[in-house]
Amino acid sequence: MKILSKEQVYQADKITIERQQITSTDLMERAGEQIFNWLHLRLQGAQVPIHIFCGIGNNGGDGLVLARHLILEGYNVNIYIVNYSDKRSKDFLINYDRVKNITKLWPKLMTSEEDFPVINAEDIVVDAIFGIGLNRPVATWVKNLFKHIQNSTAYTLSIDIPSGLQTDKIPESDDDVIKASATLTLASPKIVFFLPETAKFSPEWEVLDIGIDQEFMRNVDAKGYIISKKDILPLYKRRHRFAHKGSFGHTLIIGGSYGKIGAVNLCSRAALVTGAGLVTAYVPKCGVTPLQTAIPEVMVMADAEEYVISEIHYDIKPSAIGLGVGLGTDEKTVEALSQILKSNLLSLVIDADAINILASNKHLLQLIPKHSIFTPHPKELERLIGVWRDDFDKLEKVKKFTKTYDCIMVIKGAYTNIVFQDSVYINTTGNPGMATAGSGDVLTGIIAGLISQGYTPLNATVFGVYLHGSAGDLAAINYGNESLVASNIVEYISEAYKDLFKRSEDIQQST
Repeated sequence: MKILSKEQVYQADKITIERQQITSTDLMERAGEQIFNWLHLRLQGAQVPIHIFCGIGNNGGDGLVLARHLILEGYNVNIYIVNYSDKRSKDFLINYDRVKNITKLWPKLMTSEEDFPVINAEDIVVDAIFGIGLNRPVATWVKNLFKHIQNSTAYTLSIDIPSGLQTDKIPESDDDVIKASATLTLASPKIVFFLPETAKFSPEWEVLDIGIDQEFMRNVDAKGYIISKKDILPLYKRRHRFAHKGSFGHTLIIGGSYGKIGAVNLCSRAALVTGAGLVTAYVPKCGVTPLQTAIPEVMVMADAEEYVISEIHYDIKPSAIGLGVGLGTDEKTVEALSQILKSNLLSLVIDADAINILASNKHLLQLIPKHSIFTPHPKELERLIGVWRDDFDKLEKVKKFTKTYDCIMVIKGAYTNIVFQDSVYINTTGNPGMATAGSGDVLTGIIAGLISQGYTPLNATVFGVYLHGSAGDLAAINYGNESLVASNIVEYISEAYKDLFKRSEDIQQST
């Protein structure tokens, strides 16, 4: 699913109006009807008081359309006009008159805190005050209205975007934004629904189809994409009957140091379970016995040193290389990493201490092969790109980094972002239980294992992040968030695959 910018949303409306030969008022009517249908389906005529707060622009117009349909259906509706300016949009005025024509209870004009109504916890609030066009600070009395709504603890439904929230800016204070129970967003989700600093304002959201021109939506060059199961299915490579282990590549995992061989264990197992035909681990000597004992399917190559990697020489021809898990930052290891970067041409999956070494020796970044993948945790990311001001600044810095080094960056989080050039892919799987030691090692193995099987680096990253989160979600059903550990994620990769495979079978049988 595409995420449109504010400008692209306006363009979508304009093109839809032109191609479908409708008016902007007609499009607003569609939006209001869809919001009404959503609410009516859930309320089924229940006489709970509904407080609709309308601004004086098009977001307020959507609220007035909703109010009119609710009134005609016999609901208990209270309408308030939040009069923060003397300018009204044309479609707001049209729908204001339409509401007046069907009810004796004219919308109440609000100009100060003295006009705030009583809102009970059992009531419903509809927030239609500001839309995506907000580009200025909110008046103090309107901020106090937000607090008044919040203090009521009533269920709050925002239309398109929580009022006070801008599409391209972090609010100065949490009090400047409505905290919605849910948001019904129109045509396209907004990037602020997925950023750590702004997602809290709308923990639940749903996109309503208002009939935006489909050709425009297919062709628009969106910079954001939400990744769900239906987006992953086209990437999924089904195995053919006459395949053999050589068909699925050879993954090399380079990492480990004394006390951190477990990271290589997790990473190697994940690469195997993800489907790599062969997996070899390159570790210091101290890692040979633990790995050979724990994972008999993995081949092991030993460094000359007992406790750290000091040189990297291998006599295999890998299809993909995962580099850095448990590696350590010993001086000998730094030199070994430098040497492999000078000789290797394969795209790398770079994690953990390999990132830390590169961050401390930034001249080595020039040696990174094209389309390599970085999978840092937040502090590792900060070491690479520097301190960021806020989530938008972080995204811009990451985009610049990926352009400079022609690489792919994974920004881990509740909605993990995959950034490549100007495009951001937002993952929808995963849960808080995955915030546990070793989870990142598993992700590195998954992505490397997918590259071994012939997935492009970008597709392997998008698919790998989805698969990693899906396995975590399935594991959490049995283990719970608190007790989930990284090896559980590896255990459930097969279940995540089966879930995808079943869906793929269902689609094939229906076509």
